[in-house]
Amino acid sequence: MNQPTEPKADKSGVRRHNLSLVLRTVHEAGETTRAAVAARVGLTRPAVSSLVEQLLGLGLLVESGKTFSGQAGRPGTVLKPADTGPAGLGVEINVDYVTACVADLTGTDRVRRTEHLDNREAGAGEVLARAARIAAGALDEAAGLGLLPAGAGLALPGLVSGGTVRQAPNLGWNEVPAEHLFAEALTALRPATAGLPVASDNEANSAALAELWFGSLGEVRTFLHLTGEIGVGGAIVVHGELLRGAHGFAGEIGHTVVDAEGPRCRCGSRGCLEQYAGQAALLAAAGATGVPDLARRAGAGEPRALTALAEAGRMLGRALSGAVNLLDPEAVVLGGIYPRLMPWLAPALTEELAGRVVSGLWTPDAGRLRPASAATDAARGAAALVLRDVLADPLAHATAAAGRRSRRRPPSSPRGVVSGRP
Repeated sequence: MNQPTEPKADKSGVRRHNLSLVLRTVHEAGETTRAAVAARVGLTRPAVSSLVEQLLGLGLLVESGKTFSGQAGRPGTVLKPADTGPAGLGVEINVDYVTACVADLTGTDRVRRTEHLDNREAGAGEVLARAARIAAGALDEAAGLGLLPAGAGLALPGLVSGGTVRQAPNLGWNEVPAEHLFAEALTALRPATAGLPVASDNEANSAALAELWFGSLGEVRTFLHLTGEIGVGGAIVVHGELLRGAHGFAGEIGHTVVDAEGPRCRCGSRGCLEQYAGQAALLAAAGATGVPDLARRAGAGEPRALTALAEAGRMLGRALSGAVNLLDPEAVVLGGIYPRLMPWLAPALTEELAGRVVSGLWTPDAGRLRPASAATDAARGAAALVLRDVLADPLAHATAAAGRRSRRRPPSSPRGVVSGRP
């Protein structure tokens, strides 16, 4: 009787995994050597050298020309992620602005364009076409820097799943196929992007990931992230991973009811947090024309501005205390408009947290309430998600990029060997 045989390991699958392992190791180090990579990942130096040569050929790594002698033996040539070639396109669409950024493989934000406009006055298709126009301009500029997109990430307000905005109350969107509409508009403007992968997520989730990867959290890996804009977005990060919930809609803290008899919200409920701490509500309560004007008025001690900010801080504290009691985070990070307003929001907010959080760990001097880093926003987080896919499977990226190039090539063009550089 024949004995069943163990399935043989797929050598191509092992190499694919190891390419990702080496690329991610160099990415995390910033600069390193083949020997250091081999020591870190547990592969032989010849194996690492072969993988590095392939990644160099794909345009994902570069040799800097410097040498590094931090270990015994001969100095090694320094490797680092390429700052040309594959890039992530991140596009944030919010109620009153659109931002597009292009980040290189190191995560550095190389191109950024923002247009301030009222997206409530246009239909979803028109807004996504605007976003595609801004993104196309950013890609044109990035091409001059030797960067080509590996994919696009959309950061969108509201409930997002399966490429569709299920509900965005402040934009009036319901069941909008955002990924499809954006890709169609971008391809019309830049045919070279035909077939480019497009992904989407809630803008607060994208901002939280940007804070996690590029911010100043140090060792903090479990935190709540609030983004104050026209509305109030929220995201929950637990041990370095987004907590998405059963349907991907976790974190909608802006629609936590803080006063059941409060004003009607666009979501249909009453007394939601964003009716007190959202940008529109804050400016109306303070009689200010914008966030800079509100900060100026508060700085001058204007009573109406100080009262509006104190009330917003109290309502933020009321909503956040419930979330802190439920989730026990290490920190609460305030992004969007809030960092600029922290001097006037924080006193009432921390007083509420200190009085309502049962653990007693949220005293005013605990340092757990933090402003978001200046260099982090939803557009950068969306771009970084694209780059994470490249790092996770560099060979798949190179194959897909080559396929997009071959589809764009005129029929009469020679088909020769296509290099891995997109």
